[in-house]
Parts: sequence; C-alpha cells; structure tokens
Amino acid sequence: MPRPVTLFTGQWADMPLRDLAARAAQWGFDGLELACWGDHFDVDAALTDAAYLDEKRELLAAHGLACHAISTHLVGQCVCDPIDDRHKAIVPEPVWGGGDPEGVRQRAAAEVARTAEAAARFGVDVVNGFTGSSVWHKLYFFPPTSQAEMDAGFGDFAERWTPILDAFATNRVRFALEVHPTEIAYDIYTARRALDALENHPAFGFNFDPSHLVHQFVEPTMFLDEFPDRIFHVHVKDARVQLDGRASILGSHLDFGDHRRGWDFVSPGRGDVEWDPIIRRLNRIGYTGPLSIEWEDSGMDREWGAQEALEMVRAQDFDPSDVAFDAAFGDGE
Repeated sequence: MPRPVTLFTGQWADMPLRDLAARAAQWGFDGLELACWGDHFDVDAALTDAAYLDEKRELLAAHGLACHAISTHLVGQCVCDPIDDRHKAIVPEPVWGGGDPEGVRQRAAAEVARTAEAAARFGVDVVNGFTGSSVWHKLYFFPPTSQAEMDAGFGDFAERWTPILDAFATNRVRFALEVHPTEIAYDIYTARRALDALENHPAFGFNFDPSHLVHQFVEPTMFLDEFPDRIFHVHVKDARVQLDGRASILGSHLDFGDHRRGWDFVSPGRGDVEWDPIIRRLNRIGYTGPLSIEWEDSGMDREWGAQEALEMVRAQDFDPSDVAFDAAFGDGE
C-alpha cells in the first residue's frame, strides 16, 4: 500500500501537541513526526519520567496517529557550528548554559546522543536533524580557502559526530541528516564527503528533502540514485526559484516571504519539485517509510496548506508494479 503520510510538527511547535494531533487526525494524516521542541517531544522527560512516553503514545493512539521519527534539528545544529547569539534562541537553556561556544557544542552533542536513547524508548528508530558545520561560512573561497581547511572542517564533523553515532548504533536508532545549506552536507558531493569522513558509519544517513536541492539546482532524483541505501526518511517540501535579474540565488539577505528573494519555500506541489519522478525513484530503491510533510509557505495559511499538501501527496504516491505491463500481450502459454 502507499506510504504513510505524516506531518512534521516543527513549524507547528507554537501549538500544543494535543490540539495539533486532533487537527492532523481530522485532516487525514497517518501520523506525526515529532519535533523535540515546544511541548511535542521532551528528551529529558522521556528519559526521566516513567509516565511521559505512555502519555504521548496514548495521545497519538486516541487520534489514530503513528510516530515513525522524531527530530532534533535545533540542538543538532549546535554540535558543529561556530556558536553565536542566534543559537541561544533555538536550544534548551541547559544546552546553552553560559553560552561559551565549545561548551554549547559539547552539551548539544550530549543532548543529541540522549535523543537516540529517548527515541529507542519511544519505539522510534529514526531521528532526523541537522549537524551544523564549522566551514559553511567559508562557502565562497575568498579570502583563499584551501582544501586543507575544508578537510579540517569535515574532520571536526567526524570527531564530534562519531561518538554520537556510536550511541545511536547502541540504541539501534539511525540519524538522518537533512541535507541543507548551513550543514556539513548540502549537495551530493558534500554528502559523499560527509559519509567518507565518517567511514560510512552505519547509523548515519539522510532525511531526503528535495526543497533544499532544487533551489541550488541539484537534481533530487540524482541524490536518491547516489545514496539508495542511506535514505532513512523523506520530507515532502517544495521551493520555487524566482530569479528576476535583480536577486541572487543566495537570498540577498532578505527574509523568507519577501517577494524580492531569488527563491523561497512554497507549499508542496506549488514549486519546482517534480514529485512523480521522486516517487518512482523511491519505489525503485525500496523506500517504504513515511512521506512527512514539512509545511513552509510564508504566503499561505498553514492549516489550509497542510490539507492541500496532504491531498497532493495522496494523489502522487503509488505502489510499484509487480508485473510487466506488456505481459498480457503474450501468447498465454
């Protein structure tokens, strides 16, 4: 049967989970991908409060919803990043601590490792997230930036993430990096370089999200072809390139939603992502996990948009064929 369609709760974390679960069930979603912020999934409570996870399970079950993955994008971002005041707004107070950059990175790493244990206790085997990067800000190679500096950045990533991934493996949970600008991997080449740096750690793979590829002019289906055994989870999200001769593909230091930007996120089905070839590739590589709608569109009401996106996914997803269409043209013998 077609894959389950879930809603990533990250962009809905201002809404109590109890209210969001009721809405998602009414709209027809099969489950929720729970963000580890807001009141949606608390890692500390999951590890210290015996009743907490049972309450989450009961809430989801009451609405007929499943949970296939939880997400630690915000804390994960701090593991490798050069830390500044922006990070204070996205992490729990215990992770921020006094704000000393190396302390934040180490506390974030410990929190992501704890998330693996919390996921295992919850019965979830995929944690999606970001890694951060010590070299993303060196994207444009001026002043001249050597490959030795890039190697050092990927080495820093491997040094910080290998112990985390070992904790994931111990808990039989996989970490799925959402390949994304500002992360250690943002296209096919950097994704391969990240895997190489980790010596192909079995607990490390990808949360495939084509919206972060199309605005870079990376072909999403080529990513699936390149890493068929590392696609641990899929986000349904869309983006639209709208270059007008004035704006840069780099965003022009304009906020999301500003019509002058050279690209922006839009509701799934309204952008440049072609979903049919993606579904066919997912069928080809044998991906049977959820299609999780990560809804972002600054120009559209989110409740209306989430329902439209769900309808789009239901219409696009299909089972692979188990017969050759032209078999019926044989002689019947």
